[in-house]
Amino acid sequence: MIRKKYPSKPALSFLSLLFLKILFFFEMGMAKNSTSIIPVNVGVVLDFDNDLDGKIGLSCINMSLSDFYDTHGDYKTRLVLITRDSKNDVAGAAAAALDLIKNVEVQAIIGPTTSMQANFVIELGEKAQVPIISFSASSPSLTSIRSPFFFRATQNDSTQVNAISALVQAFGWREAVPIYIDNEYGQGVIPYLTDALQAVDARVPYRSVISPSATDDQIVSELYKLMTMQTRVFIVHMFPSLGARVFAKAKEIGMVSEGYVWIMTDGLTAEFFSSPNASVTNTMQGALGLTPYVPRTKDLETFRVRWKRKFQQDNPDIVDAELNIFGLRAYDAATALALAVEKAGTANLGFQKANVSSNSSTDLATLGVSLNGPNLVQALSNITFKGLTGEYLFDNGQLQSSAFQIINVNGNGGREIGFWTSTKGIVKTLNSTNSMTAYSGSNSDLSTVIWPGDTTSVPKGWEIPTNGKKLRIGVPVKDSFNEFVRVTRDPSSNTTTFTGYCIDVFDAVVNALPYALPYEYIPFAKPDGEPAGTYNDLVYQVYLKNFDAVVGDTTIIFNRSQYVDFTLPYTESGVSMVVPIVDNNSKNAWVFLRPLTWDLWVTSFCFFIFIGFVIWVLEHRINEDFRGPASHQAGTSIWFSFSTMVFAQRETVVSNFSRAVVIIWCFVVLILTQSYTASLTSLLTVQQLRPTVTDVHELIKKGEYVGYRGGSFVQGILLDQLHFDKSKLIVYNTTEQWDDLLSKGSGNGGIAAAFDEVPFTRLFLSKYCSKYAVIDPTFKTGGFGFAFPKGSPLVPDVSRAVLNMTEGDKMREIENAWFGKQSNCPDSSNSVTSNSLSLKSFWGLFLIAGVASLLALIIFMVMFVYKERKVLRPLNSTISIRRKLSNFFRIFIQRDLKSHTFRKSGLDDRNGTSLPTMGAPSPSASSVQTSYFPGDGDHSSTEFVDSSPDCQTSQEVVINIDQLTNPNQERLAAFEVEHDHN
Repeated sequence: MIRKKYPSKPALSFLSLLFLKILFFFEMGMAKNSTSIIPVNVGVVLDFDNDLDGKIGLSCINMSLSDFYDTHGDYKTRLVLITRDSKNDVAGAAAAALDLIKNVEVQAIIGPTTSMQANFVIELGEKAQVPIISFSASSPSLTSIRSPFFFRATQNDSTQVNAISALVQAFGWREAVPIYIDNEYGQGVIPYLTDALQAVDARVPYRSVISPSATDDQIVSELYKLMTMQTRVFIVHMFPSLGARVFAKAKEIGMVSEGYVWIMTDGLTAEFFSSPNASVTNTMQGALGLTPYVPRTKDLETFRVRWKRKFQQDNPDIVDAELNIFGLRAYDAATALALAVEKAGTANLGFQKANVSSNSSTDLATLGVSLNGPNLVQALSNITFKGLTGEYLFDNGQLQSSAFQIINVNGNGGREIGFWTSTKGIVKTLNSTNSMTAYSGSNSDLSTVIWPGDTTSVPKGWEIPTNGKKLRIGVPVKDSFNEFVRVTRDPSSNTTTFTGYCIDVFDAVVNALPYALPYEYIPFAKPDGEPAGTYNDLVYQVYLKNFDAVVGDTTIIFNRSQYVDFTLPYTESGVSMVVPIVDNNSKNAWVFLRPLTWDLWVTSFCFFIFIGFVIWVLEHRINEDFRGPASHQAGTSIWFSFSTMVFAQRETVVSNFSRAVVIIWCFVVLILTQSYTASLTSLLTVQQLRPTVTDVHELIKKGEYVGYRGGSFVQGILLDQLHFDKSKLIVYNTTEQWDDLLSKGSGNGGIAAAFDEVPFTRLFLSKYCSKYAVIDPTFKTGGFGFAFPKGSPLVPDVSRAVLNMTEGDKMREIENAWFGKQSNCPDSSNSVTSNSLSLKSFWGLFLIAGVASLLALIIFMVMFVYKERKVLRPLNSTISIRRKLSNFFRIFIQRDLKSHTFRKSGLDDRNGTSLPTMGAPSPSASSVQTSYFPGDGDHSSTEFVDSSPDCQTSQEVVINIDQLTNPNQERLAAFEVEHDHN
């Protein structure tokens, strides 16, 4: 039987029971958690009265805590916000903070809004050990308080000054004027800004300070003052409300137009572009602004939409509010505080009451101390997270700086043109993958900027003042050297004319500038027309702002450059010495010796003797021209050597060694004689001008008198640098006096030399070039230059124009017009005497001739010794060394009968003497006479003689000629016979 099965219902009942139990325990847990949550009071002090930023900040703080605890539901702490309105007042903020600390006993305070309010609130927090977290107080002056209980949850204003100076440097501006609000917020950043600008060689000629309560008329008055100045680069740092009024008035009077540059700090930029207002942005078209860079993330965009919806629900009367950087900073600050409170714990949330006397009734005296404050400070210092503004981290209570976004105002908003970072400088994009990119300071790394006036041409940063004021150019007044500057006053018309080389150069330079530059010359003179002071006094007038520039024969020297800026020099530089020159042509009888120095004369003479000796050694055994008595042989050798000077030698050389030596020596003689001839010709025909003095130390050593131009700084060089005796200095004021003093000489009431600047020496030599010469500069200077005030923007442009002129023909035309062409004047550098020819110029030739001669001599001697080696080793070993050497020398001076020269001459006797032609005896009847001492050419040492009884000889030895078939055997036999007789 099969039974039917039914589903089990108890299983369903079990599941239902399990669900009910889970629900029960969840509700019990929620109830338990709700009872364990610990509220932590936190104060919020912001400006809510007519301040949109305060309302935006509070809204972001509330949303931050809501979002935080939605994602961190397990946290035990909950921040409870107690808000106070500071009423846009420093005292109101202090009172609100005091109430929160004393009465509410808050654990921390978020706020206040401004740096002025924060200054006192930080002191209260320090006293009560309550952390103060401000997301909008950015003044650098707050850092000086150095309170560990102050956390700046925003960028310090000092972090943006380097970005501003980078912009100034990138566009080449040399000056900038800060326009800032007259309070702690404005004043705090100015020292940092000034230092940053000076670091990039930009000056701050003026600081425009505007009161927070300034009226429109006061603002306009200050702007008109700026218009009268040259600088056209303005850096605006103030509250947005005051900044909007300043830009509106600047627009009205035409200061937001072509040629002007406006740069806004991040406080203005962030405010204006978070909530664009067409009426405001229209007044600042073309301005540049900086704002901290906030990465655009998905979380940020989502929060922006949520915030806008929430804010409109809470504030229906506020239309078109936009989330700004202050709201984002407030959001992250609240998140950081919530994390820190949870991390710090809740063990000591109370306050320790102050121990004061009963008669102390002040609120500050009874202020308690937070027990949890130090723990909370430690927690805030160590937290790190990624907020809406990026990585969030405190370093010594300061939020880490981020990159800055560079904005260009166009239309009804801002256009991003680039970024600035502390590591890479100005960059076009931040997502560069090249981590090795160097720091950039070029405007080429920015997108195109549309400047005020709707132009893309970069303003030069300065203009001539619009009040029609001309540049006041100071000109020196003097009575001498008027070729450089001449000031002529016409009493009848009461007019003054200015002429001269320096005046023409400056006029030409100004005409070469790419813009008009109105100016007027003003003489630096007393009412009676006399000079009002020295050149140093004139330059100092520019520093005192009595003149806008100085034009004249003003030299660039160090002590003057401390007060003014000079342009590039437009003349040659240096101080030179001018001395008389004399004709160095000698009229005496010994002028022929001057072409060569004594060492070259001696070397040449020695080589002539040496070459003659070498030729005699190589030729006397084989050449009849070099035989004969000793005096004859010596004379012939010397004659032969010296006759090569004119190539008149009559003797022939037959040895190949001699020929090689003679060829090389003739080449040396040819070079030497030609050089001597050229030098002597120059000495006798070309005018040789020699300076009387060539060394300044020679003047000092001899105590000579020297001169300098009156009123010149050269006097200081002579006394301080060259150490001349002051009593040896004589002043001249004109070129005529200069010439007269040099003509007299130091011993006749004149001077031995004159020291002056190169331009003045050139002028002097243009008149007296045939009488004087310039010695190389003894002291370097900068040359003539135009002087302008320190940091003047005209200096670079004028310098470029000067450089352009000096490279062209215009400067030469001006010089020729005032100084004339000096083509007829001898060049002083070539007017000094030429040096005599020295051994240094010919030692190479002498070396070649000497080496060749020695080599030929050595080879000849080696061959001769080898050939006559048996003479040194005779058969009779009892012969002394002295006798061996004597016999060897006797052979050396004899003829070489085996030489082809004697065979060719038909000499068949061994002594080289021709046989008699008539009645000659037969060889068998001949005898040999051997002399013990060498004879001359007419009495040979060995000769054939008649055997008749009439012939007297000192000693005869009869030898069979047939036995003397070997010349060496002849010599050995003669030696042995001579030895036997001795």
